[in-house]
Amino acid sequence: MGLFRKKQEKPHNDGSLRSVAIIMDGNGRWAKARGLSRSAGHVAGAKVVESTLSVLREYGVEAVTLYAFSTENWNRPKEEVDGLMKLFSEYLSGELAERIISSSTLSLRFIGERDRLPEDLRVKFEEIENKTAGRPFVCNLAINYGGRDEIVSAAKRLAALEREITKESLSEMLYTAGVPDPDLIIRTGGEKRISNFLLWQAAYSELVFTDTLWPDLDRAEIERCLLEFFKRKRRYGGLNAEDLKEEAGKKA
Repeated sequence: MGLFRKKQEKPHNDGSLRSVAIIMDGNGRWAKARGLSRSAGHVAGAKVVESTLSVLREYGVEAVTLYAFSTENWNRPKEEVDGLMKLFSEYLSGELAERIISSSTLSLRFIGERDRLPEDLRVKFEEIENKTAGRPFVCNLAINYGGRDEIVSAAKRLAALEREITKESLSEMLYTAGVPDPDLIIRTGGEKRISNFLLWQAAYSELVFTDTLWPDLDRAEIERCLLEFFKRKRRYGGLNAEDLKEEAGKKA
């Protein structure tokens, strides 16, 4: 039967997919299924980041936003939180950091409230951001991030500057300013919610949910998610040219 399995169609980016956001869920369940600690699941999940970015870049995506640690994640067991902070620090100090810095294309940005994070981590963030600024492929890594907090913070900044609060001015104050809002949000792990992620930016994002746990995400599953996106008709609350043509045909 496997010999005759239909080969999966390859996605084709017609230019409509510029920005992708991913809720990287399922590390803990992946570890539990293997009798490992939750921290081991996070280590396994971290290894998937580079390959995922590589595939999305290959398909012409200009910006990727990864949900790594939410403001609510502080409520998890201290051992797990400490392990995550150590993991972030190790990855931003080792070979991965060197590859990012030596890359000519990847610009790594960190979005979220930094004050609560360890000082050494904040220093590493700033160093990598400065060394990779201005490159064409942007990766936003959301750490200690909360969508509601982001909107409140943006509004407070506008008020402090005595600027009028409009959709445009508020967007300029968000962590993601200068980066296209996500056309596609992918959530791994089977849950179907956005969990306080990019609440403002996700207004017209297409949502694709996959049961695949984050550490198991591979090229085939990423491509399946992209194919699902390209099958969608994006209307932004109105009708596109194809819809109008169909309506005109019905009236005729």
